[in-house]
Amino acid sequence: MPTTPPSSFVPWFRAAAPYIHAFRGKTFVLAFGGEVLTDGQFTRLAHDLNLLNSLGVRLVLVHGVRPQVEAHLIERKAEIRYIDGLRVTDADALMCVKEAVGEVRVEIEALLSMGLPNSPMANADIRVASGNFVTARPLGVRLGVDLQHTGAVRKINTAAIRQRLDDNDIVLLSPLGYSPTGEIFNLSLEDVATAAATELAADKLIFLMETDGVQNALGELIRSLSVSEAQPLLSLNLADDVAYYLPCAIHACQHQVKRAHLISRHTDGALLSELFTRDGIGTMITPARLETLRAAQIDDVGGILALIQPLEADGMLVRRSRERLEMEIDRFIVLEHDGMLIGCAALYPFTDDHVDDQAGELACLAIHPDYRGQARGDALLEAVEQAARQLNLRRLFVLTTHTAHWFIERDFVSANVKDLPTQKQLLYNYQRRSKVFVKQL
Repeated sequence: MPTTPPSSFVPWFRAAAPYIHAFRGKTFVLAFGGEVLTDGQFTRLAHDLNLLNSLGVRLVLVHGVRPQVEAHLIERKAEIRYIDGLRVTDADALMCVKEAVGEVRVEIEALLSMGLPNSPMANADIRVASGNFVTARPLGVRLGVDLQHTGAVRKINTAAIRQRLDDNDIVLLSPLGYSPTGEIFNLSLEDVATAAATELAADKLIFLMETDGVQNALGELIRSLSVSEAQPLLSLNLADDVAYYLPCAIHACQHQVKRAHLISRHTDGALLSELFTRDGIGTMITPARLETLRAAQIDDVGGILALIQPLEADGMLVRRSRERLEMEIDRFIVLEHDGMLIGCAALYPFTDDHVDDQAGELACLAIHPDYRGQARGDALLEAVEQAARQLNLRRLFVLTTHTAHWFIERDFVSANVKDLPTQKQLLYNYQRRSKVFVKQL
C-alpha cells in the first residue's frame, strides 16, 4: 500500500481538526438505498462509519430495500405496481419487503461487525441497535388505487433511539413501520430518514444518491443552498433522486435539522470528503444562508488578526496590534461563512472638518485567500458604504499600496494627500507612499 506523503497528509489532517472537534457528540442521520448493498459498496462505507463512530459521532443509519424487493417479486413472478412513485404493497409485495429487510439488516450488521487486522475495521467495536422504533399509518387510496400495506411515518420513538445512542450504539432503521394494531407497513427510505432527523433534531441529514448533488441549469454542481434558495428549484426538471431527496432536505432544515447533504454514493470516501473538507463534494442545504455580514464583536479579534496579519507581512496593510483591534472592534464589519470569519473591513469616521465634507476611511479590507474572486469584497464595501451613509458621511477614502485598480473599478477616483481630512493628513505615512482614492457617497 503506498504511503501518503507528509507534505499532503499533515495539512489535510490539520484542516480537518476543526470538524473533528465540532462533530464529537453530534447526531447524524445517514440514508442510503439498497443499491449500496447490491453493488458491494457498503464495505467501504462501513470503514467510514467506523471512523465517524470512533470520533464520537452519534449515527442513525436508514437503509432502503427497493432493488432487493424487486428481485424477490421477479423471482415470485408477482406483479410490480407503482402509483405516483409509491409501491402498491399487496400481500405478496409485503412478504417480499419483509424478506428483503431481514436480509439487508443482517448483511449490514455483519459488515459493521468486521474487525480484520490490517484493515480500517481493525479493533472496531461497533454495536448495532435496531427494533420497532417507527410507528406508521396507512397511506390509503391514491389516484383511485388502494396502496394497501404502503404507509407513512406517524411517530419516531426518539427516547429509545437516544438511549441506544447514549450507549454508543449505531442505530439502524429499516423502511418498515408498525401500527398499534400490529400491522406492518412498507415505508419509503426518505420518509423514515426525514422523520428520524427532524424528531431527533439531528445535526445532519445525509442522503447517498445516484448523482453528485443538485445541479444548476448548466449542469454544474451547486455546493450549498439555503432553504430559500433551494425551494424555487423544486419546480425545475430535477434528476429523479434529487426530486426525491431535495424536498426532504428542505423540510428537514425547516424543522430543526441544522444541515442536510446530498452526495453521490459512487464516489469512494464521499461521506468523509463532504464532512471534513471546506467545500465538500456534494450539495449542502442549510436553514439560512451560510454567509452573513455583521458588526464585529470582541470575540472576533482573533479571526480578524488571522485575516490581516498575512497582508500586514506583505506590506499591504498597516500593522495593528491585538490591543488596538480590541479598542477599535466597533469600527469593524465581518463576513462569516458557516462560523468562520472569511472577510473584514473597517470604517473610521473623520468628522472634525467642515460639515459639508464629513468623510470616512475604509480600512483593513481583507478576504481569506480561499474565498476571493466571488464578489465578497464588493459585499463588504457595500456594507461599509451603507454604514457611512447612516453616519451622514459625504465621501469615503482609502489608502492603498497594492490594489489601486480594484478601487478605481468601483468608482473611486485618484486624489492627493491634501484631499484627506486634516486629522488624516497629520497621520499620513510618507514612507509607505500609499495612494489616495476617494468616492463620493
